[in-house]
Amino acid sequence: MRVLMLSWEYPPYVIGGLGKHVAELVPALAQQDVEVHLVTPRWTGGDSTEKHDNLHIHRVDPPPPADGQDFHTLAWQANRNMEEESTRLLAQEGPFHLIHAHDWLTAFSASALKHSFRLPLVVTIHATERGRGRGHLSTDTQWAINNVEWSLAYEAWRIIACSKFMTQEIVDYFNAPEDKIDIIPNGVDTSRFDRWDGVDLTSFRSMYALPDEKIVFYVGRIVQEKGLHILIETVPRILRSFPKAKFVIAGTGPLLSDLRRRTWELGLFSKVLFTGFIPDEDRDRLFKVADCAIFPSMYEPFGIVALEAMAAKVPVVVSEVGGLKEVVQHAETGITVYPDNTESLAWGILHTLEHPDWAQARVKSAYREVVNLYNWDRIAKLTRKVYERVVEERARASW
Repeated sequence: MRVLMLSWEYPPYVIGGLGKHVAELVPALAQQDVEVHLVTPRWTGGDSTEKHDNLHIHRVDPPPPADGQDFHTLAWQANRNMEEESTRLLAQEGPFHLIHAHDWLTAFSASALKHSFRLPLVVTIHATERGRGRGHLSTDTQWAINNVEWSLAYEAWRIIACSKFMTQEIVDYFNAPEDKIDIIPNGVDTSRFDRWDGVDLTSFRSMYALPDEKIVFYVGRIVQEKGLHILIETVPRILRSFPKAKFVIAGTGPLLSDLRRRTWELGLFSKVLFTGFIPDEDRDRLFKVADCAIFPSMYEPFGIVALEAMAAKVPVVVSEVGGLKEVVQHAETGITVYPDNTESLAWGILHTLEHPDWAQARVKSAYREVVNLYNWDRIAKLTRKVYERVVEERARASW
């Protein structure tokens, strides 16, 4: 089977869950005898072409950003280059069985290619603009993105969603029929973290906390929907009961400066460390030395970082929202707390730090679940089944 895949992100450019998902999915699909040709913008370098057995990477140069240009327009212009390269591939390297596009960011080229070459389109919707706005659209750009998302859901032969929560969003926001949607979760490769088992990380840990401090760790984008402003407001309450806590927040984003300023206003500069961007290896090691991983999101279609924490065998505390409440089972594989609630968040973190034996029991259950349900081999097999269904239906359809 041969698939043309379109993605806005792919290593070395990975800024969120979409990029992590695609980076892990395509090699796993290649192991399932699916030949994948991935077309992606070359945002931060990388060879224009790469080949690894059944996996072919094609990076196209994006257009230079213009002053005052909104994100919707930038995406549309980048898609023109992606469409040009994809047209060349389809004409010279074909035939292909289908197109697989990830999110609205590749919708313009995906829809055009679908109609030009009469190929069925599979779409993975990782998140929605309306969901990020907690049900609201405020700006012209947000409305434009929402309209593209609606069109992409309409154009898709099948839609892949990562959770029941995401499925319901697609049904509610885009009027997509539920029987058009397949739920396939995100995954995680435990070997990234297993390799640090038995390794002395004391020196590494000392760069972030004192020996007697307990590390509460967050990693991800520093944006409103991740709820970090709630975490900062919760820190004083936690320190009153557990003064040996140390909060390490890794990542970048538009709210970073505001959060740093608020931390200084609260006098927490010695107890909250903002690392900014960290390499993947440091992120993985921080998971391994952390005593609690915290994800206080207000909107989260899935929450792949929670899976990473579970794979790293660190106790997790997450907001009971979106896909997070499907991934983390309260009191079994982690602790779930009320979103946008400092009292509940403080309770979850304190319970984890003050009862390490209970936390470790949850860690064991969480790791077992990650290995059994969220491995990429299983996810690739489920994805291939969707492909096979689409190819079979396309063969019986007149178009």
